[in-house]
Amino acid sequence: MPTNLQPASTVSALVLPSTGTHSDVTGALAYGIYTTAPFVSGAVDQVAYTYNKLGGNILDLEITPNNVYNAYEEACLEYSYLINTHQAKNVLSDLMGNITGSFNEDGEFSAYSNGGTDQKPNLKFPRFQLGYATHLGRGVSMHAGVGSSQRIFSASFDLQDEVQDYDLQAVIYSASLEAGSQFENNVGTSAVTIQKVYYKTPKASWRFFGGTTAGAVGNLSTYGMYADDSTFELIPAWQNTLQAMTYEQDLNVRASHYSYKINDNRIRVYPVPNGQDPKRLWVDFRVSEDAFDEQADRKYGADGVNNISTLPFPNVPYVNINSIGKQWIRRFALSLVKETLGQVRSKLSSIPIPGNDINLNGGALISEAKDEQNSLREELKAVLDELVYGKLAEGDAQLQNSLEEVVKHIPAGIYVG
Repeated sequence: MPTNLQPASTVSALVLPSTGTHSDVTGALAYGIYTTAPFVSGAVDQVAYTYNKLGGNILDLEITPNNVYNAYEEACLEYSYLINTHQAKNVLSDLMGNITGSFNEDGEFSAYSNGGTDQKPNLKFPRFQLGYATHLGRGVSMHAGVGSSQRIFSASFDLQDEVQDYDLQAVIYSASLEAGSQFENNVGTSAVTIQKVYYKTPKASWRFFGGTTAGAVGNLSTYGMYADDSTFELIPAWQNTLQAMTYEQDLNVRASHYSYKINDNRIRVYPVPNGQDPKRLWVDFRVSEDAFDEQADRKYGADGVNNISTLPFPNVPYVNINSIGKQWIRRFALSLVKETLGQVRSKLSSIPIPGNDINLNGGALISEAKDEQNSLREELKAVLDELVYGKLAEGDAQLQNSLEEVVKHIPAGIYVG
């Protein structure tokens, strides 16, 4: 083995050999996350690669194989971090609310939150579910009163002669104390949100599904009187929907005897009730819920994925890293070893020898290593940024447009015979 530093007393006691040893790898790793046979072989090969790239056959390298093994594992972890971050950009929206899990100190799975067994979801191509948009839509639809995961309740109260003002919060709270109420003990001090006020249940289905008088098929002028089975056979669904909406609108506006204003869940009825029908008003409402509460049988994902930190992404397994990734890992591990070598040589700026001093290049090695690491990260990020699902879709669209342009200029074949 070359020992260019003389006299012998100044030769480093630790010098990188030209090859590594399989049996030494796993015991030398700081984390021990990657311990499979393919990884061990890659780490051993990295010793020879490092030895030759840094000129170990010409000048002693004051590091050990253990430094190389650890650099190789750190490079794998860095690659896994960048790949998982890239995939998080692709799928976070679709996985919002999905099951997450528990991770140990190495970032590996310790348990799924629902007892699942899939330990490598970061290697899968999930369904396109628009998880965040769907979740947002539930909230918007709830406030719009067009359906949501939150229950809508109904309550009613009697109008009193010459009384215009009524506290709907108090009316609903009193009704919640009644045994058998659909929202029994479900209100308490929680504020309620009024969805609709009406003087009788506005169900278009009363007449839409009632009556079987012949001769009236989808006639809007007689709608509400006739609706035999032929209506559903001959009339498109959209017309039936419009008819139902028209009927409900009539019940709530044209046929209504009252108007009202609501402020702070207090309603003022116009005109002043005078004992004439209708004598009872109905209220549709929902009870304010904690943003994290969910029904046991209708979970929407409050305990699931909510950001990049809870994505069920363990470290990328070594066997699932292809040739592109492994070459990046070799280069990054080499820069890490170069940094370590620079740290070692920076302990002394020079070594005295008879008649002269040998200047060490520790600072230069550290600077080169840092630059290489940053360059490798930016190189990989640039590639990954071009491969997010959105960019791939844009590329497919551009390719389709280009193909259409090509086909447009191809003469049509002439049919003969």
